[in-house]
Amino acid sequence: MRIRAYRTSIILGFVSALLISAFWYTQQLAFIIFLSLLLNLLLNPLVDKLSRKLPRGLAAGLVMFFFLLAGTAILTLVSSNFLPTFTRFIREFPHIAAKLQDTWIVYGPSFLKDELDTLWESLRDASLDALKGSMTLMFSAFSKFIDMVIIFFVTFYLLKDGEKIKSYLAGLFPHQDNKRVMRLFNNILGALRIYICGQMAICCITATVVFLYFTIRNLPYASVFAVVSGVAEFIPVLGPTVASAFGVLLTATTSPLTALQTAGFYLVLTQVNHNLVMPNIIGKTLNLHPIAIILGVVLGGELLGAAGMFLAVPIIVICKLVIADIYLARQQDMEKMKTSRWLSKPTEEDRP
Repeated sequence: MRIRAYRTSIILGFVSALLISAFWYTQQLAFIIFLSLLLNLLLNPLVDKLSRKLPRGLAAGLVMFFFLLAGTAILTLVSSNFLPTFTRFIREFPHIAAKLQDTWIVYGPSFLKDELDTLWESLRDASLDALKGSMTLMFSAFSKFIDMVIIFFVTFYLLKDGEKIKSYLAGLFPHQDNKRVMRLFNNILGALRIYICGQMAICCITATVVFLYFTIRNLPYASVFAVVSGVAEFIPVLGPTVASAFGVLLTATTSPLTALQTAGFYLVLTQVNHNLVMPNIIGKTLNLHPIAIILGVVLGGELLGAAGMFLAVPIIVICKLVIADIYLARQQDMEKMKTSRWLSKPTEEDRP
């Protein structure tokens, strides 16, 4: 095997492994880059349209400015309803857990009472700590002003000079492979854009539907369940399952019939999302098997916690596209070698 012929493939594999490992060793820097890339993928189509009439830098600045205004308005609107409800939910959660425990004791098998008592005590303490920790994390995210400013400027320069950066990176590879590397970059960015935009759309749809269901049914903590269900959609397969179980369990404190109806609602919502909404929004572009998604989410959770579960699918997409590119390049190289050998064989006329 000629190593020199496959140096581009080797470099691509090495760089991909290096970038993925950056999320483990330099998490803060990696997340700044990832969030900047995320915003770039979301806003770049708008900048492309505006840049036809305005200078690219001015178009990028205007899009970032209006994005910040819209984001601030949405955040203010959501927080005005969510934060008070979430605070009340944390304060009342021990009472909710105790009521749920009593409900299970009444309707559940008596021989499991002792084991369930211990389980509920542990679950109540762990859940309360987790909820408090999530609220602390939410407020600390707002306090990281410097990181937000860095993400803002990195996103601006990605929007302004993204094509130049891609061309520069592709130019670092052997000249004959420049087009191949540019095509790979575009494929990765295109797949990530489809996935991220699709997931955000599904997140908003799910949160809205859950909020309307809990509000119409006059169930408590509608905004909390809506946010939990919406955010959970960013963790494929496992996220919606956990959010559904969470909603069903806590509505069981109202009545078993309400819990059963809520279970049916979540079941219908999940099936509609996964069989109708997701295929139409994301389509078959990613072409990932559910087993690969589940294992990737579990592994990401083991390595990086909730952030790893969120990043699992984008990383799997990048690895899949890089491996497919390397495999295609090798197949093309082997075909060229076969063709050159066939042409080099002497024909009957050439033989003495």
